[in-house]
Amino acid sequence: MGVPFEALLPYGIMLGMFAFSAVSVGKLKEMQNGGKKARRGLDAWDRVMMERDRRLTGFARGQTDKPFAPPGFELNNPWRMESRYM
Repeated sequence: MGVPFEALLPYGIMLGMFAFSAVSVGKLKEMQNGGKKARRGLDAWDRVMMERDRRLTGFARGQTDKPFAPPGFELNNPWRMESRYM
């Protein structure tokens, strides 16, 4: 005797909800990254470059082709020097 299809409906609903949540989280991450895939395996250099891009464009994944930094960028330096070296 086979399994009635009523017993498989909850599994189908659960599978549908898992698929919906996975697709939703993926699209949310993509929207947060400006339509680009999430980055993986970031090292210190990548983090520094992302911070620089965020300070230049206001967005961590943003890039600009302008040859000059915006006004006030020279004062927005994350590397602080001690006053005795200035």
